[in-house]
Amino acid sequence: MTEVELAVGGMTCASCSSRIEKKLNRMEGVTATVNLATEKAKVSFGEGEGVAVAQLIALVEKLGYTAEEIVPPPPEPLEPPPGTGPAPTTADITEPDTLRQRLIVSAVLSLPVVLLAMIPALQFDSWQWLSLTLAAPVVVWGGLPFHRAAFTNLRHGAATMDTLVSVGTLAAFGWSLWALFVGDAGIPGMRHGFDFTASPGDGASTIYLEVAAGVVTFILLGRWLEARSKQKAGSALRALLELGAKDVAVLRDGTEQRVPVGRLAVGDRFVVRPGETVATDGTVVEGASAVEASMLTGESVPVDVGVDAAVTGGTVNVSGRLVVRATRVGSDTQLARMARLVEDAQTGKAQVQRLADRIAGVFVPTVLLIAVGTLGGWLGATGDATAAFTAAVAVLIIACPCALGLATPTALMVGTGRGAQLGILIKGPEVLESTRRVDTVVLDKTGTVTTGRMELTDVHVAGDTQERLLLRLAGALEHASEHPVARAVTAGAAERLGLAAGELPTPERFENVAGAGVRGTVEGHEVLAGRERLLAEAGVTGLEAVAKLRDDAEAAGRTAVLVAWDGAARGVLAVADAVKETSAEAVRELRSLGLTPVLLTGDNQAVARTVADAVGIAPDAVFAEVLPQDKVDVVRRLQGEGKVVAMVGDGVNDAAALATADLGLAMGTGTDAAIEASDLTLVRGDLRVAADAIRLSRKTLATIKGNLFWAFGYNVAALPLAAAGLLNPMIAGAAMAFSSVFVVTNSLRLRTFT
Repeated sequence: MTEVELAVGGMTCASCSSRIEKKLNRMEGVTATVNLATEKAKVSFGEGEGVAVAQLIALVEKLGYTAEEIVPPPPEPLEPPPGTGPAPTTADITEPDTLRQRLIVSAVLSLPVVLLAMIPALQFDSWQWLSLTLAAPVVVWGGLPFHRAAFTNLRHGAATMDTLVSVGTLAAFGWSLWALFVGDAGIPGMRHGFDFTASPGDGASTIYLEVAAGVVTFILLGRWLEARSKQKAGSALRALLELGAKDVAVLRDGTEQRVPVGRLAVGDRFVVRPGETVATDGTVVEGASAVEASMLTGESVPVDVGVDAAVTGGTVNVSGRLVVRATRVGSDTQLARMARLVEDAQTGKAQVQRLADRIAGVFVPTVLLIAVGTLGGWLGATGDATAAFTAAVAVLIIACPCALGLATPTALMVGTGRGAQLGILIKGPEVLESTRRVDTVVLDKTGTVTTGRMELTDVHVAGDTQERLLLRLAGALEHASEHPVARAVTAGAAERLGLAAGELPTPERFENVAGAGVRGTVEGHEVLAGRERLLAEAGVTGLEAVAKLRDDAEAAGRTAVLVAWDGAARGVLAVADAVKETSAEAVRELRSLGLTPVLLTGDNQAVARTVADAVGIAPDAVFAEVLPQDKVDVVRRLQGEGKVVAMVGDGVNDAAALATADLGLAMGTGTDAAIEASDLTLVRGDLRVAADAIRLSRKTLATIKGNLFWAFGYNVAALPLAAAGLLNPMIAGAAMAFSSVFVVTNSLRLRTFT
């Protein structure tokens, strides 16, 4: 499949996006989604379908809109040609600016017209002609975007929200012209009052200039606020895209050479000084520092990095000088993938949005029929043309469901953008609906609930052995081994002794006994560390004294390392995959969201029970000794019991289970396979973010539903009032404009989510 993105211009409401989407999807082999908030169309088509991008653009333009393909910028040249500055972008001439000019002029001209109409005391002789002079530019020039869009749609046999605004304001203006030039409204000394409802009167002497000018101004105000809010809504994604470095100091032949980031290749070594942004994903080969990753992970505390540590492009070097070897560049970097995920989520459509689009497609023609029916009904019932006309215009204007088209996209933009700031990547809008239904969350143990690294947890000494001596001798001996358990013993011993690992004594005659442990001489002592078999074969005495210590450690799910020197057993070091400090709190938060946590692990029952007890998971919700290929079966079994399952994991062996679960959450610290298979990616390796992700998703969905209820419910409730003549068209215009503003403002509240 070929996938292209088109920037679509000229869309003003849900009907516009719905119409373009419908026409594109009618093309053979084409699948398209059109998003009003991002003003983009995402189109997929098979390579053998004979579809060209030019055809897609031509179709959109034929419908009366503009379209152009969005292509990534080419790599920057090493040196820009002399005398050339940055090229102007469309962002320099933004829609809010042009709307603002129209709004200011229209507001200045409309204010006197509205005041003259509303306050009879201000109505001097021939005031109506001054109103006409001021109102005409507002209706013709201020309302030009609406009239132009309505005319374009008429040519294609379609009607949108703009049609309602255009027909309503031109009808009010046309009526006023007729009353002024043909009727009695132009006579000097004419006066009339203002009413919030559609009051009966003599049609020939009634003018609606304040309605025509006021509605155009209010709707322009709504559109301008809406355009500004849409810009704010996309600010998180823009910040993410702008986070990367622009140039980088690459080491070539031993010298530093500054080049654009686009010129970096995998394997290049580059320098990152304090305060500079890391140019791309890589591994530290020289130096030590702290790295600030808050924009990527939401974690405010800088993370210490040293040689062999992985660093991510877009993070900021806080202190020391680093030399980094690039491992990923361009669109493969974590930052680029995050931005792509966020953008995809914002372009997609939730089920509720598809319903809103279908409603918008039939709403406008229905409203036009209701307006005609209102006009006919009033004329037939009362014979009062003025009241009939006023009610019909009010129906046209109040019915504009502009807010309907913004209800879902703006909430999605703000919610996914805020998620990206907090290190939560929502893959698509359909994910939001899954989070609402989930009732069970399956947690993979290693790397999710635990750190995934062995750590020294307990030190047990036998007899009168000194704990510090036991740690010193065992830590020094294990330092010569590469085994994960040995590394845990060395790191734990050094930490408890207040030393660096390199400050421990160096063992002599070191020997690694496969499957049993290690032996060697440390500071004149013959030291052994490992399984009981190693000590027994060496004829060590006092094994009975440490056997109970070993049994206790293994019952608690620990790996026991027996230590002896000079022929006698001295103690036991307990090593385990340590539970993350935040996991217990995370499980409590998941429970508070109404979810039942389940622990899933390939480890034995003792280890699984210990971890479950530590974090607060019930013993009957523990699945231990599960092979990687059986994780999917556990998820399916829970689903077979009627549960809606979320799965949290981080390894390759979790990918299938993540894809099978109703909602997959992958730790961003895990493997690419797990991240690709998941619905939500948690950039930080902190399980509490899983609860945050579900809360944010649910809050975003609730905001969308609240927006749709307001946008549509408001129209449905106000239409009968307008048809009954209980609503002045100008008040209707103001209310309609501010319903759009309400919807966007309600969505922007998601920016404060914590």
